[in-house]
Formats: sequence, structure tokens, C-alpha cells
Amino acid sequence: MKESKRTKGAAGTPATVAATKAGIGFTLHPYEVDAAAESYGEAAAKALGVPPERLFKTLLAEVDGNLTVGVVPVSGRLDLKALAAAVGGKRARMAEPADAERATGYVVGGISPLGQRRRLPVVVDESASGFPTVYVSAGRRGLQIELAPADLLRLTGARTALIGGA
Repeated sequence: MKESKRTKGAAGTPATVAATKAGIGFTLHPYEVDAAAESYGEAAAKALGVPPERLFKTLLAEVDGNLTVGVVPVSGRLDLKALAAAVGGKRARMAEPADAERATGYVVGGISPLGQRRRLPVVVDESASGFPTVYVSAGRRGLQIELAPADLLRLTGARTALIGGA
């Protein structure tokens, strides 16, 4: 996969900067944001013509009081018990949006697992490894980054687990 030429200028985000610095191949996919959509991820999948199980959303949860990132297909839900177990915790609940934005440096609907302000534990649903490439937010609404699952894991220091429930 070749690096997109759109990594400079307006498309430059901490996520694209991190991917570029790491020297990984990626492609950026801009799309029109549907302000009326109930789900940012499903709207992105539809706009890009990508199966929703191949486009992943980035969600933040508090596991035993510590922020943790869960990356799951937009077609599923984050299984909080499984996320807690994956990081050796007992209890998990969704993080407050303001806490998620403060910790990551991104706004809700555009939170990327890449290039976050603070290094947080990351767990990627193991279904990602079944695809040659996956899509995650590139750090703003209306922009997805496509990369190999192995590169996603390497860049985020993530582990994989079955955390995406139906």
C-alpha cells in the first residue's frame, strides 16, 4: 500500500504524523460527514463503501479506574467485560466523552487509536487480523486511515482479544 499524498496540509493529524514517522504504508480515505447519522462509524463505512466489519471504531473505557482503548468493528459493540479481562482488570465502564477527548487529543467521532496525546493501553478486536487491511479514524471526522492490522498493533502497542460483541 502506498502512502497517500494527502498526508500533508489539512489532512495532517497526529495519527497520520505517527504513521508517517513509523514508515508504514497507509492510505487516507476522506469522506463527507453525515451530520444526521446516529453512528459515526456506520456512516463512514457507508460513505466509503467498506464492509462495517472491516472499519473499526476507537472507544475509551475506564478499566478499574484507568483509561483503556478498545478498537472494535463498527458492526459490533465493545464487550466491556472482555476488555477488562484483556488488560487484567475486573470492572470496566465507558469513559466520559470529555475524559476521552482530553486523554487522546481528539474529538468524539474522530478519535484515532494512533497518535494519541497520552499512551494508553490498547486492545484491538482479534477479528482485525482476518483482513489484509483495516480502516480506523485518522484523527478527525471525515477521514479514515487504511493500514495493515500488524502495523496498527505495532504503532499502538496493542494486544488482540475477542472484545467486539454482537
